[in-house]
Amino acid sequence: MPQYEPDARGFFGRHGGCYVAEPLHHAVAELSEAYAAARSDRRFLKEVDQLLADYVGRPSPISHAERLSERWGAEIYLKREDLNHTGAHKINNAIGQVALAQRMGKRRIIAETGAGQHGVATATACARAGLPCVVYMGQEDIKRQAPNVARMRLLGAEIRPVSSGSRTLKDALNEALRDWVANVARTFYVIGSVAGPHPYPQMVRDFNAVVGRECRKQMPKVAGKQPDAIVACVGGGSNALGIFHPYLGLRRIKLYGVEAGGDGRDGHAAPLSRDAPTGILHGMRTYVMQDKSGQVQPTASISAGLDYPAVGPEHAHLKDLKRVAYAAVSDRKALAAFDECSRFEGILPALETSHALAYAKKLARGKHRGGIILINLSGRGDKDLATVLAEQKA
Repeated sequence: MPQYEPDARGFFGRHGGCYVAEPLHHAVAELSEAYAAARSDRRFLKEVDQLLADYVGRPSPISHAERLSERWGAEIYLKREDLNHTGAHKINNAIGQVALAQRMGKRRIIAETGAGQHGVATATACARAGLPCVVYMGQEDIKRQAPNVARMRLLGAEIRPVSSGSRTLKDALNEALRDWVANVARTFYVIGSVAGPHPYPQMVRDFNAVVGRECRKQMPKVAGKQPDAIVACVGGGSNALGIFHPYLGLRRIKLYGVEAGGDGRDGHAAPLSRDAPTGILHGMRTYVMQDKSGQVQPTASISAGLDYPAVGPEHAHLKDLKRVAYAAVSDRKALAAFDECSRFEGILPALETSHALAYAKKLARGKHRGGIILINLSGRGDKDLATVLAEQKA
């Protein structure tokens, strides 16, 4: 599938590339060379797969959501990434990148996090490997994701609050990049999404593609066939590409990426579905929410993990190719889907996943009525209980 792979410069079509400060050029080139060697090293890949099996608990199962299927009018299946160790898909990538850091001889790990799941996953992988871990997190996200902050600290990670800008994921990523510049020789930066300079978008996708590979084997067994549609939420976009990528060549299967529509009006985090212009942010060229002067616009979402003004370059490319359809779901509809999945399936989904559930409901009652819809349940909702309860009181 060459049209879905980056070129030698890291571009997916017209998106991607490597736009970094001069002090990072060598570090990125070193990482590119190391990852190119690692991804073709059977021993390394076997080591990562073994950790995913014995430590993470893969393969994660697929559950038939019988009661939601009855209510919505289509057969709904959930890929249960919430059952992984640490409770989300983020551990797939963290395990892979920390293993790569060890292979490269890097002894200090940094990361950024929004909803906290990537921070928890990275802190977990570092605790297992015996490596120090620093996690950058916006002060706003620290407030709304207190359980994950506590988990990271219990795992031995140092949390560095970020008070600049909107104090969310974008700003945490900025500070992590500054740290990398200052400590480049001994530091490995574990980026949590399919964003950033090449090779990160490709590398994070590859480590998460285990999700889609499992689904291709599991769906014929649990549903009798492959799904008619696959739905996943999109912030930076790692969980979505993790399940989409192994299916890109199967054109009959419709793929839907669901962004954060915020309050449904002006406040949102949906650069793909709201036709944002292209720009350069965090080392990549992609669709970026920005004003006419090129200044990055503030985002708004009830979900910390989707609260990001850009998107991974491969998603931007897939939009251009029209291989994936992108849409936005409001906070209100995401909260309703959280409640429905909890009450009728006994599963508390992350607020990120709740956006995908809400859009799947729309598809089940419309375009894919009577069909089979597979949803990537990317994480569990324990971390979001304070937010959900506050909204219910409001």
